[in-house]
Amino acid sequence: MNLSTTPPGLQSLPEIPIIDLGQGDLADLARCERQRAAALLGVGHASYPGWALTYGDKRSRRWLEKQANPYLREIDEIAAELGASGTHLLNISYEWACTTGADRDHLRDGSRLLRVLDWPLPGLGRHVVVARQQSAAGPWLNVTWPGFVGTLTALAPGRFAAAFNQPPLRRRTGLMLADWLVDRINVGRSRSLPPSHLLRQVFEQAPDFASAKKMIAETPLCLPAFFVLSGTKPHESAVIERLENRAFIHEAPAAVSNHFLGPRIKGMPRGSETGPRRRMMLEALARGARDFDWLQPPILNSETRLAVEANAATGELLVWGFEPGGPATRQLRLAA
Repeated sequence: MNLSTTPPGLQSLPEIPIIDLGQGDLADLARCERQRAAALLGVGHASYPGWALTYGDKRSRRWLEKQANPYLREIDEIAAELGASGTHLLNISYEWACTTGADRDHLRDGSRLLRVLDWPLPGLGRHVVVARQQSAAGPWLNVTWPGFVGTLTALAPGRFAAAFNQPPLRRRTGLMLADWLVDRINVGRSRSLPPSHLLRQVFEQAPDFASAKKMIAETPLCLPAFFVLSGTKPHESAVIERLENRAFIHEAPAAVSNHFLGPRIKGMPRGSETGPRRRMMLEALARGARDFDWLQPPILNSETRLAVEANAATGELLVWGFEPGGPATRQLRLAA
């Protein structure tokens, strides 16, 4: 059921599309929403030199092929559909900040996930879609973009909801470029999954919260990641900080922004005010904030592109797209 909750004055904004993929995959999403996929790829071309995208595509595809990535075929099909360089590179590029938390739902059954994704690239807010997908483990709702095959934020009604945050760049040399190159070299040597591909596999394969938590904590990754997971029971919420082969789990109430909580690792933060953003999210969880009344600065900022609320017990999903000037879509409310 689709219920509109958009505040008065924003009714003229476009609705977030709901795309029913059934047993289809995300290459099918790019084909049926080709205009949005092409627009987002165009943002990449406007942001990076053409030669860099072409070179990055070749390197990225070679790496995906070496690791026998399960979603390479879909990326290949999307690249062929769009007919321009950048698809392979942009599918494994992550440069964002996020604030995410989960705790029990104060008014309804289960627990809730609150999530904001910040990314300086324009277009992500107005081109966000919700894809209904079917998998062996059950149906799920993927809050995503046409042309992207990973999963950053999703809800599987009756199972769990989850989101992926990016951790800070680890400090090794003290020079940002050198530290970034060290990470890229290590990723190039890895044969493990990117975090967004692991999260997609979790939604496709995990039957419940416990299974999802185990997969996220134990599956090797090509680089660190933060995951926030909430289930169908009030106590089922956790932040899972992942290094490549190690996990640090923080039980509910739990929130994370873009700095390490458990491991003693120095890092260069993603985005600004990472400490205040996390504290504000914990306060919002404690008071049972809902219907985006928690979406205030500094959690909400000029780079915010997406805000989400999800409850796996009730099947409720709220999604709102943003651009630098403010809201870019109507609020979408889905209820099972």
